[in-house]
Amino acid sequence: MTQRKVSVWQPFFLGTESSRAAVDAANELERLGYSRIWFSAGFDHKLPPRFRELLDGTERIGVASGIASIWHTSPEDTAAFTADAERAHPGRFLLGLGASHSVLVERDGTDYRRPYSKMVEYLDALDAAGLAPERRVLAALGPRMLELSRDRSAGAHPYFTTAEHTAEARTTIGPDKLLAPEVAVVLETDPEVARATARQYTTGYLALPNYTNNLRRLGWTDEDLAGGGSDRLVDALIPWGTAERVAAGIEKHYQAGADEVAIQVLNGGDDRAFPAEAFRALAGILI
Repeated sequence: MTQRKVSVWQPFFLGTESSRAAVDAANELERLGYSRIWFSAGFDHKLPPRFRELLDGTERIGVASGIASIWHTSPEDTAAFTADAERAHPGRFLLGLGASHSVLVERDGTDYRRPYSKMVEYLDALDAAGLAPERRVLAALGPRMLELSRDRSAGAHPYFTTAEHTAEARTTIGPDKLLAPEVAVVLETDPEVARATARQYTTGYLALPNYTNNLRRLGWTDEDLAGGGSDRLVDALIPWGTAERVAAGIEKHYQAGADEVAIQVLNGGDDRAFPAEAFRALAGILI
């Protein structure tokens, strides 16, 4: 395992706000001691320039795509982008790749078939373009994709899953590969409010088979998956409560074998606002 890191997963604010606001936020996260910023590459045909803007505007913090879709980007473009970022900022950009979801891929008219084979082909093309496996990770959930992340990349970046999955992923990828799960959290002590906030997030993801199939593999039932998730499932997926209680939930992933946890703070529907106070509170405990 690599040295433990505490990171940030911030899908909307850092990707869609003005460049100045995003860089200011990134600089605060860097000052707080966070190791890396993850955010979505979206569904355009090239990686957005915001990744470079954040790298250029900060000094040390890492930046990672969480994730770049292998159906929307070309391996040649992503390899070139990653190589350019590596030249300018050695060791700071990490290419996170994922097979996305059929509902997102097929809306563009693409036939979503054999995503595992598609990923293998994409990695073959990255190899041919000269991108080292150490500069990429896979958004892996199931056993085959986890094994592929072990064999063909620096490690795995699971999303929307539990500490039990983190333990299984560590067993699959072995002790020496990066394991960096995303963990969404809610800093709210009222159980009803906290779970309602969590369900604003879980409801959409529980409509995606990639995630529900993974949860079923872990033993969760159709009853758990219905209605935005049972209380038991919501509590397992999303630590909530005081900053100390949330930090304890995140610690479960480290204890299960994570090297790095990418924390996503849920804002109760205001996902385009940067939750600075929450990240400050969590940094004071975890870093």
